[in-house]
Amino acid sequence: MFFRDRRDAGRQLAARLEHLKGTEVVVLGLPRGGVPVAAEVAEALGAPLDVCLVRKLGVPFQPELGMGAIGEGGVRVINDDVVRTARVAPDELARVEAREREVLENRARRYRGGRKPVGTEGRTVVVVDDGVATGSTARAACRIARARGAARIVLAVPVAPHDWASRLGGDADELVCPHTPWDFYAIGQFYSDFSQTDDDEVVACLEEETVARPPSTRRTEPRHAVPEDPEVDVQAGATVLRGQLTLPEGAAGVVLFAHGSGSSRRSPRNRFVALGLNRAGLGTLLFDLLTEEEAEDRSNVFDTGLLARRLADATGWLRGRPKTQGLAVGYFGASTGAAAALWAAAEPGARIAAVVSRGGRPDLAGARLPAVNAPTLLIVGGHDGSVLDLNRDARARLRCESRLEVVPGATHLFEEPGALEKVTDLARDWFTDHMAPVPHAAR
Repeated sequence: MFFRDRRDAGRQLAARLEHLKGTEVVVLGLPRGGVPVAAEVAEALGAPLDVCLVRKLGVPFQPELGMGAIGEGGVRVINDDVVRTARVAPDELARVEAREREVLENRARRYRGGRKPVGTEGRTVVVVDDGVATGSTARAACRIARARGAARIVLAVPVAPHDWASRLGGDADELVCPHTPWDFYAIGQFYSDFSQTDDDEVVACLEEETVARPPSTRRTEPRHAVPEDPEVDVQAGATVLRGQLTLPEGAAGVVLFAHGSGSSRRSPRNRFVALGLNRAGLGTLLFDLLTEEEAEDRSNVFDTGLLARRLADATGWLRGRPKTQGLAVGYFGASTGAAAALWAAAEPGARIAAVVSRGGRPDLAGARLPAVNAPTLLIVGGHDGSVLDLNRDARARLRCESRLEVVPGATHLFEEPGALEKVTDLARDWFTDHMAPVPHAAR
């Protein structure tokens, strides 16, 4: 095995692409499996991320034989030799193309949600997939990128057969692959986790990039100057949870994120806030409060007591790590995760330096609210009426230092322009004002 999962593969691949950092680069991931890999590459290069939507045009009576490919914007690449040899009539070609064009356009709407494709004309385009087997899809993607005006094309994959360069011919200007084993049978044999990437994950990767990089900075500005998020196994009692821990040099404290129902450590909004905290010199731990199997039972998602115990266990795990001993600990909770954060902060001996709630449900912490002694900031959207009322009532029950901040015009998810930036600024200031290194013992 070379890779834990596609994200791990992306980080390894990104290390081989550092020579492109700071240049005019666009990263295009091949749906579906190539997009999580491409997301890590884009993160490392500080480059915009998009999908490279390609549909093969199969010969009508032999669809596995490609006679061309199509891409967005009316781009089409036709292999005249195959069309001629297979004796495909113009009307047959037109019918195949119309059918595949409809599929392509439906996927474009699904993945981008109305956003325009990232411009590639005159730029270096890095085409990324989770691996190469036959190379037919990768070749088509390179040709599509070329047809869209790319000045230079780099085809980058984590793993490929030893003779992959000869298979790809001259479709790319540069080929990058960290692993080219002789005993190659299938891409999945080199991944510990090669589970199928679904459409929702593709959408999440693209939304994460859109949220994390304002349009004015998406061309060349690196996302952040802190270490990459290393994947960690968080020990919560007898359960192991997946997480991402980022520790800027000289961090004064670490903020643990408790996500809301239906979300995970991949939450683009929480990652956006975490990035702002990292830039302010604060560490962050984003982790899944439940395993995949546990999350399938919806009752667990709303079990505040269970989620609070997981958060408290994760805090103990964090305080027991050599690099984080003695650092102040804060909680950032979103939606139902805010209730878990307040519940955990109310535990005797919790020693939580500060709590921030984004669009939270503090009412779910119930009778434990008066026991919270950590300074608490409640952030609610001005157009999130019912949740705003719940937060006003909850604040009246808090006995600790607290503040309620209303973001004008914002709804529950803070999707409005500038709303999430405001949340990030408020959280950053609250944590930096209240967190300082203190002598914590391991729990």
